[in-house]
Amino acid sequence: MIRIGVVVIGWTSDDITGPLPRSRNVRMFLRGMAELGYVYGRDFVTEPRGIESLATVTELVDLKCDVIVATGGGATLALLKQATRTIPVVMTAAPDPVSQGYVQSLARPGGNFTGMSLQSTELTGKRLELLKELNPVAEIAAVFWDTSKPELWTTAQKVGQAQGWKMVSVQIGEPSEIANGFKVAADAGAGALLIPASAILFSRAREVAELAAQSGIPAMYELRPYVEAGGLASYGADIEEIWRHAATYVDKILKGANPAELPIEQPTKFEFAINTRTAKSLGLTVPPSILVRADQIIE
Repeated sequence: MIRIGVVVIGWTSDDITGPLPRSRNVRMFLRGMAELGYVYGRDFVTEPRGIESLATVTELVDLKCDVIVATGGGATLALLKQATRTIPVVMTAAPDPVSQGYVQSLARPGGNFTGMSLQSTELTGKRLELLKELNPVAEIAAVFWDTSKPELWTTAQKVGQAQGWKMVSVQIGEPSEIANGFKVAADAGAGALLIPASAILFSRAREVAELAAQSGIPAMYELRPYVEAGGLASYGADIEEIWRHAATYVDKILKGANPAELPIEQPTKFEFAINTRTAKSLGLTVPPSILVRADQIIE
């Protein structure tokens, strides 16, 4: 029986367990496995770990999993890097695996890590452009970031200033600081928020969206689940499709491919989602030019 470790932030192990897990991302991964002919319980089982700690990651190594599929953000990949150099690790949407030191290059990873990059920082400029279209009177943009994505603030500050924004840094060190982050943004006079899919923030997408709504400040997010939870808008890769595609990496590795030689793929499909109900509650009139470009409109 093939054992596949599955490590996901923001969910409990119960949420990602079995053939019909509550996590949509993990369900998409299992769908990808099914499309490749693998039957859960006959050909493979998953070993779910939903809590970020070195102990839980070490358990997967002790279980001698054949491959580990891990979410790309947070400390998860760092923990896996520390725990094993032999078990293949398929990354789902790593922010920047080269600069983070998980692989040598996108073309030739060179170790036991492979998978997909999220291109999160590269799309920062596009997100700020959309924010300006949604709220053209805003001049100050606050950028939420945590230590799992320190490069976000550096990139956003440079790109935002070039676009004419005054940029405000809001660093979130732990979950208890999220609520105060919105107060910091409001006190700085921010008329717009940029919120990534980082470890602390994305795992609490609903809470973040609710706090953003209470603050009354329009926010642009990195991934669609924020918008489905009540956030204003998002622009980024289709995270569910990335998880489904992770199955192809697992399939190749199980058939003998060396992860060191499996190139890191970057997403080719990006989606723009907007919640018109949230826009209305914020007093925003969404221009037709925005609506016509949206891949998903939540009403």
